[in-house]
Amino acid sequence: MEDKKLTFIMYPWYAMGHLTSFLHLSNKLAHRGHKIFVVHPTNTLSKLEKFNRYPELINFKSVTVPHVDGLPLGAETTSDVPIFNQNLLCQALDITLPKIESLIQEIKPHFIFYDFAYWVPSVARKYGVKSVHYCSITPSSVGYLMRGENPSSEAEMMEPPPGFPVDSSIKLHKYEARLMVALHSMGKNSSNSGSGSVSFTQRLLLAFQDGDAIAFKTTREIEGPYCEFVEHKFKKPVVIAGPVLPEPIETSNTEENWSKWLEKFQEKTVILCAFGSECNLKKDQFQELVLGLELTGYPFFAALKPPIEAETIEEALPEGFKERTQGKGIVHSGWAEQQLMLSHPSVGCFVTHCGGNSLSEAMINECQLVLVPNFGDQFINARLFGGDLKVGVEVERNEENGSFTRDGVCKAIKLVMNDESEEGRKIRANRTKLREFLLSKGLEDSYIDALVQKLQCLL
Repeated sequence: MEDKKLTFIMYPWYAMGHLTSFLHLSNKLAHRGHKIFVVHPTNTLSKLEKFNRYPELINFKSVTVPHVDGLPLGAETTSDVPIFNQNLLCQALDITLPKIESLIQEIKPHFIFYDFAYWVPSVARKYGVKSVHYCSITPSSVGYLMRGENPSSEAEMMEPPPGFPVDSSIKLHKYEARLMVALHSMGKNSSNSGSGSVSFTQRLLLAFQDGDAIAFKTTREIEGPYCEFVEHKFKKPVVIAGPVLPEPIETSNTEENWSKWLEKFQEKTVILCAFGSECNLKKDQFQELVLGLELTGYPFFAALKPPIEAETIEEALPEGFKERTQGKGIVHSGWAEQQLMLSHPSVGCFVTHCGGNSLSEAMINECQLVLVPNFGDQFINARLFGGDLKVGVEVERNEENGSFTRDGVCKAIKLVMNDESEEGRKIRANRTKLREFLLSKGLEDSYIDALVQKLQCLL
């Protein structure tokens, strides 16, 4: 029984963060000799291949993302679609049901791991295949944000749900609660027949309720009480996969150029600022952010999408900014190899939007954390890391509209990078402790082995 080799299909949501998250887990399973088929939108392959450590055991299966009225032509992932149109991408995901069904028939896996494709469990059941909801967001986020069918009011969303762990510091600000209520109702009044009638909230609830188990990338030490809360809420076994640390990746030519640029600066003095492949700031916030980086006096590299009102980064930069920061500050709109840059000895601080993968990558490196959550589960991650764990600091924001200022950005960075204050010292000490814990020998292996054993028991 112990050594039975398993076969998996992975069908993640069409977002880079979800795709890479499933691939990191696939590497850990392949390391133990299990076979995995990762289903992905066709054009994402070039970004995913470099993470595949076991090409002989991990196979990529591409799926053409069907066109749905209202989606930009050729749209494949969430970075191609504005956040409040993502329900259309969900509809495209639903149209792939027959394709996934025929893959299940052809591959005959033991398990299929899924997230937003809430219909996977019912398809899998027909063929005696077990389905596991592998959740790319944290148990604390699921516990706090999933409130049932009807979106709660803003005031309710600002407070944790009944039964939530008591010593949690997780709460939402007014502007965050407003956004979450809007997200909950996304797709509710969709006039399309069929899949379009599932609201975003219903989709997620069904995905949690219908599978054979829920798996999270976390550890009991960090989120134990939240895992218990979720297990109780959905009455499903919760399996903890451990930290699922990203594997080191090879350097490519573009990275060598950045690496040369980073080498010009002293150890731990460069600020890396990256907000993921989806975040479009408003122009005034984009400008406050880069002006805040400049204000610190430290060298910086910012990987950002152009703001909503601008076509290019160039036209969005504040007047005179480029000239003033020449040689010591770069604002770049292309794909930056964040994981490699975070591990560069010159990088001392990471200003992040608090996406789950970004935080995982940061945790195992030595950079300090400045938290600027932008949407959804990022708000909860910021409270978990800034509040519960106290390993980073959030930039102060306006309670009503969530705006921040250059001074707020500069203040947060100086707090974690500058040795003087008691608070800064505490945060840095906690940060070191957490990194050492996540990298402690045998930790990850023991979690993955336990995960495989629990899966064996489900068969």
